[in-house]
Amino acid sequence: MQKEISITAVCHAGSEVLYPAAGGHSIYYFIKRSVDILLAGSLLLLLLPFMALIAAAIYIYSPGPILFVQQRVGTKRIRLGDNYYWVRATFPFYKFRTMLTNVDCTLHKNYVQALIRNDQQKMAEIQGQETKVRKLVNDPRITRPGRLLRRFSIDELPQLWNVLRGDMSMIGPRPAIPYELEAYKPWHFHRFEAQPGITGLQQVTARCIADFDEQVKLDLEYVAHQSLWLDLKIALRTPLAIVSGRGAR
Repeated sequence: MQKEISITAVCHAGSEVLYPAAGGHSIYYFIKRSVDILLAGSLLLLLLPFMALIAAAIYIYSPGPILFVQQRVGTKRIRLGDNYYWVRATFPFYKFRTMLTNVDCTLHKNYVQALIRNDQQKMAEIQGQETKVRKLVNDPRITRPGRLLRRFSIDELPQLWNVLRGDMSMIGPRPAIPYELEAYKPWHFHRFEAQPGITGLQQVTARCIADFDEQVKLDLEYVAHQSLWLDLKIALRTPLAIVSGRGAR
């Protein structure tokens, strides 16, 4: 286990130092970032007319903001002297709005923290039923078009802008909501030793049908074996995971 270093070890405004990062794979990170920019930019241009139709449908059904913007927790790999570090910081995370406007996040917060603690009784109480899907189902806050957008992960498309900004990669663990961290076990934080992604090993393998510990173990497997080959395999498996809808609600 790597030793966590003090936040005072480096001055980086608005960020928190996590762990030293290996510097031996700089070529991998350079190629990955180049592919991210090329792919995210191309997809945004190609999908712009489709995204405009989605935006219109969202507004017609539920007037209000088209995008849902939420602070998420991610990491960036930075170099200081001869060493590399993973630095944790929050960033604005973009999705198409799939809920009614001005909704309360308490329901989701309570469910997510129960999920992380594996409190199945509490999860069933919040859901009103037992379910193998490890996310809120029959959420009254979600609009009818929003359910369709979520079913095929179309609501995630604005995150291509996050990729261009450098907040995220195309492939990596999902960024966390700040209140998730309140329930994390110490070993859960090692999932931040990679830049967050739109899709990842956990999403194409378990997609909300595994307990949280199992989801994190998949993230840690990705962290330990990051490579262009693994990224390619995840990218190729992503369309099937979306079409199958396994674990989606």
